[in-house]
Amino acid sequence: MTQQTFIYNSKLHDLFQNIQKVMIGKSEVTTLSIVALLARGHVLLEDVPGVGKTMLVKALSKSVDSEFKRIQFTPDLLPSDVTGVSIYNPKELEFEFRPGPILGNIVLADEINRTSPKTQSSLLEGMEEGSITVDGLTVPLKNPFFVMATQNPIEYEGTYPLPEAQLDRFLLKLSMGYPTEKEEMQMLNNVSRSHPIHALEAVMSQEDLIDCQQQVDEVYIDQNVQRYIIDIVTKTRNHESTYLGVSPRGSIALMKAAKAYAFIHDRDYVLPDDVKYLAPFVLAHRIILTSEAKFEGVTALGLIQELLEKTSIPVRREK
Repeated sequence: MTQQTFIYNSKLHDLFQNIQKVMIGKSEVTTLSIVALLARGHVLLEDVPGVGKTMLVKALSKSVDSEFKRIQFTPDLLPSDVTGVSIYNPKELEFEFRPGPILGNIVLADEINRTSPKTQSSLLEGMEEGSITVDGLTVPLKNPFFVMATQNPIEYEGTYPLPEAQLDRFLLKLSMGYPTEKEEMQMLNNVSRSHPIHALEAVMSQEDLIDCQQQVDEVYIDQNVQRYIIDIVTKTRNHESTYLGVSPRGSIALMKAAKAYAFIHDRDYVLPDDVKYLAPFVLAHRIILTSEAKFEGVTALGLIQELLEKTSIPVRREK
């Protein structure tokens, strides 16, 4: 799945380089996080503790002049701790809404699988609709709005696996991975006196980010490329190893991600290669495998790779 991740768009290249001051050797994850941000999507980071999941979100939020909020998910966390709550003001003789941490621009949902499904679902409306409802009052979220959630795939005791409806709200599911020896040595040198995150400054304003998001909307995608997306998604629904295939939301997500990926490479059109590269990150977490397939060692990522190899790539024919 590795592909060249150098960003050609000048503004986004500055953003990428700024994050890389903190995230040593994580160019692909950094690039894909920027893709999700531009596509107005959200990211689920699943990996072992200590590999830089939280640091990536902090670096991204400091690089964009935006309001950063963090939610530390615990078993006793309530939905109102996420969305906010209405409190009675005796002076005004009325209830006042006190916003929760979801009312930020870049929100870190740390260890999201540590809390109950009821609290997890409090993120659903905001991630999908761009607004939340508290005591019958609809409150619009800030623009831009971006959620990056983390979870640990190793420790299952005391955790609540994300339901499929929640997983489907994430545009991308990413993994950090361990650094190489050379990269880890550079990390030790960088943090020997003070952490580089403290010196990080914003290189992009909210207005710049919103402008880039609007330009992503205008990126052209040919009908043949759209059909290529549909062919891939349809195969996930008909494969013998899948209990549940990718929904139309997954098709839309793959198209939006491809348009953002084309934009950061300074193109105003989507290539089939963009779709092929992004498909595993966008689609794998949206598939439910059958019990028999799991027993035989089939994985969602492996299945997507198999389907990509079997799906014909559209080729432009010169007149």
